[in-house]
Amino acid sequence: MKHVSALWLVLALAAMPAAFAATRMEGMDMKPAAHKQAAQPVPAEIKKIDPQAGKVTLKHGPIEHPGMGAMTMSFPVKDRAALKNVQEGEKVSAMFETVDGKPTVEDMRRPKLVHSAPPA
Repeated sequence: MKHVSALWLVLALAAMPAAFAATRMEGMDMKPAAHKQAAQPVPAEIKKIDPQAGKVTLKHGPIEHPGMGAMTMSFPVKDRAALKNVQEGEKVSAMFETVDGKPTVEDMRRPKLVHSAPPA
C-alpha cells in the first residue's frame, strides 16, 4: 500500500507543471493577427498632397491588407514630414498599416531605378 501511495504522489507531482502551463495559456488568442502580417509595398501615383490635413491622394494598386482593390483614394499619412519629400504626379511605392481602423500610409519611397548595361 505504501508503494501505491508513493506512486500516486509521484504522478501527481509530475502532472503539476502541465496543469500550471495550461492555466497560464488560458484565454490567450493564439491566432495570428492580421495587423501583424508584413506589409507589402503597393505601386502608386501621387495625385494630391494636403500637408495641413496630413493626407495624400494616391492612385494605387491593390492593397492586400486590408483587402482593397486598385483605386484613387485619400489616405492619412503617419508622418506628415514625409509629405515634404514627394511631389504630385510622382510614382512611389507605398506601405500601409491600419491605424484606428483606417488604412494609413506608413511610408512612401521612389522605386529604385534599374540601370541596364549599354549594348555591346
